[in-house]
Amino acid sequence: MAVSPGFQAYVLDLLAPLGPVARRMFGGVGIMRDGVMFALLARDALYLRVDETTRARFEEAGCTPFTYDRAGREVSIASYWSVPDALFDEPEALVEWARQALDAARRGGPARRADKQRQASRLVMSPKRAARRSRR
Repeated sequence: MAVSPGFQAYVLDLLAPLGPVARRMFGGVGIMRDGVMFALLARDALYLRVDETTRARFEEAGCTPFTYDRAGREVSIASYWSVPDALFDEPEALVEWARQALDAARRGGPARRADKQRQASRLVMSPKRAARRSRR
């Protein structure tokens, strides 16, 4: 899922009006704003965050969800979809699609709920763990 430095710089330049921040993750690059990930770069392709409100637009444009191979099978991440190639020739339109992806990410979804569940589970300590901690 490697991303070439040139492609990363190109996409960040196109999305500059949004003030994105890039962070390497799992061989790809997450693109964030204000701590919210709204785009993903992988294999020199751009994927934007979708939700129930925006998914139809991506489907109508012939876009596909992000996929990768794991243990000999294809895994699909339904919350990130490819962008139409034509958007790379229309920077203002690409920024608008990315702005909608940021809005979708802010509205939350499965990924955000999972994060909240993980945080909540960290706050609850099992009785065994509490006993071990009190012995320290």
